[in-house]
Order: sequence, then C-alpha cells, then structure tokens
Amino acid sequence: MSTDEPLTHQLADYQPPPDNGLALLYEDEHLLAIDKPAGLLSVPGRGERMADCLIARVQARFADALVVHRLDMDTSGIVLLARGPAMQRLMSQQFMDRQVDKRYEAIAHGVLKDDEGEIDLPLITDWPRRPRQKVDPDIGKPSLTRFHVLQRQADRSRVSLEPVTGRSHQLRVHLMALGHPIVGDDLYGPAGDRVRAGRLMLHACDITLAHPVTGQPFRLACPCPF
Repeated sequence: MSTDEPLTHQLADYQPPPDNGLALLYEDEHLLAIDKPAGLLSVPGRGERMADCLIARVQARFADALVVHRLDMDTSGIVLLARGPAMQRLMSQQFMDRQVDKRYEAIAHGVLKDDEGEIDLPLITDWPRRPRQKVDPDIGKPSLTRFHVLQRQADRSRVSLEPVTGRSHQLRVHLMALGHPIVGDDLYGPAGDRVRAGRLMLHACDITLAHPVTGQPFRLACPCPF
C-alpha cells in the first residue's frame, strides 16, 4: 500500500467551493487578509484538478500576493498574505519566531470537563497514514494549545483555541487526544462526520501581529460562521 493512499483518498472527491469573489477583510500596499472558505485549499494540490486554491484566486486580483501561512483545506477563517517578497520575509519571520497570536473557535464532540487549560502533547506525522498526525511522547515535536470553553450543550462544547506552536493539524489532534474531536473531522473523529456536520467546525477568527512596516500591533477579527 502506498503511503500516499490516505491523502489521495481524502482529496479524491475534492470539489472547491464556488468562487463568489474574495472575502477581503483587509487590504493595504503591504499585506492582505482573506476569510478563506471551508473546503478550499490554501495552495495548489497535486494535479491540474486541484489547481484552484486560495492563493490562485487572490493572485488573479492581486498579482503580488504571496503565501505567509496556511489553513487546512477544511478550516475556514483568516489567512494573511504578503504583498511582495520583502513583506513575505518580514511576516514569515514573525510566524517562525512565534510572535503571531492566533485564536480559533471550534465545536467539539462531548462536554469538556475543565473550563480552561493547556494541551501539551508532542506531535509527529503518522507516516503510514499521511496526512494524519499523531501524539508521540518519544520523538514528537513539542506542541502546545491553550483552550477555553465558551459554551456547553448536551453533547457538544464550543471552545476557543490558541495554538502556541503551529504544528500540522495541531488543534484537531489535541482535541481528539482529550477525547473530544472537532465536529465534522473525518480524520480524527467518527467516520462520515463531515458529511453529517456539513463541514469541519473549526474557524480562524482572530490574529494579532506587528504590522511588517509600521511595527505597530495589528489585529484582525473574523466572526465565526457556525
């Protein structure tokens, strides 16, 4: 079995959402902020049929836009893009130095017991089942998520999530490890959950960094759509 099989299976029926125009949150001569819809790749996938993605749509309007960070295909919310290589270097450095504060909202299965806390579990790629990630206390990379319960329902919890580190699928794996996978997560939750939920219930709703030119604190918010 090819180690690429899980990834190929996940994207086999990939259909990006309609291009109804960019949900532009902010624009200046140095950077852009877009509200990425759930179900759209941030960057091109493999093959011509997966060429449609957020950066391609943005560059059709802003030719100088360059990728700084990404969101998972199924996650919606704020994506920052640099305008030109110099801004890309400055903004990327802030992400690498963990100088960017991000907040997400999610709806998780079950009722979380603690009102708030930290999830400190090392993560690494689960190579035989890529793109899945897994907790590995021996060789995993340090990974830290802060959480705060916003609302509890009979069988679900609305949670605010702040990733201190930025590992792939970090929020999804950390909540799964607590026994509360995100609703709509077919990789780490019940089979068929995304179809039942309609989407992955994870949204990047708040981001703060220093403006790459002025150096002043720069905050953007994007209301959660679910």
